[in-house]
Amino acid sequence: MAKARRAPNAPSALGTWLALGLGFLFLYVPILSLIVFSFNDSAMMTSWSGFSLRWYKALFNDTALLQAAWLSLQVALMTATAASVIGVWAGYVLARKGRFRGFSLYVGLVSAPLVIPEVVLGISLLLLFVEMGSLFGWPAHRGMFTIWVGHTTFCMAFVTVIVQTRIRDLDRSLEEAALDLGATPLTVFFRVTLPLIAPAIVSGWLLAFTLSLDDVVIASFLSGPGATLLSPEIFARVRLGLKPEVNALATLFVVVVGILVFVANAVQRRQGKKS
Repeated sequence: MAKARRAPNAPSALGTWLALGLGFLFLYVPILSLIVFSFNDSAMMTSWSGFSLRWYKALFNDTALLQAAWLSLQVALMTATAASVIGVWAGYVLARKGRFRGFSLYVGLVSAPLVIPEVVLGISLLLLFVEMGSLFGWPAHRGMFTIWVGHTTFCMAFVTVIVQTRIRDLDRSLEEAALDLGATPLTVFFRVTLPLIAPAIVSGWLLAFTLSLDDVVIASFLSGPGATLLSPEIFARVRLGLKPEVNALATLFVVVVGILVFVANAVQRRQGKKS
């Protein structure tokens, strides 16, 4: 039997791998160069003069940068957890409860942070906290709590979309079988539904964690004296010239985020095998 001829316009395997390689280079070469230059002995950001750990030592002596990084990690962890809890609840309601009275308003409130510019969201929350402080005396000042509320409001919409999509794709016969066997709806949710949507929850948690770390606009409006996050701190330093210890800090963050992604992938693979 004669071999089927390849269509003349079909892309070759070499071209596909070349395009894929160029795409990955475009994405990851800047990150790799940042990691490499974090070990550079020179203070110049563009010239290599030898291997050194001097900028890691300088980083651990930079109190302001370390405090901003620690506060950012705390806020990101709290934001990701709170956004995941709210997002799971909101996504489950959207996917399972159908249309109810006030459904359109509910969808609008949940989806609003996705379409509202961060500047508008930041100003709105700032005015809210200022007015609450004037009327009730709380919060007395802006800081970690106000930033956490702002980031949770922003990130929970992304978690909701991810969880809602996953719940809609579930095979409802598994939940119905558990109900037929005598399980209560609450037991079905925690013993059947929640384990099945665990990969989506982990993905939403990681996305919320990353968005919180990356945010500059909302944090700039809601932060106060002594409560500066890492992103605004670095943004302020860039105006005066970027120092190499920022490369060292970024390298540590890349390692931490890489570990989190590896753990998330391991959880998803294990969940896939169980399914």
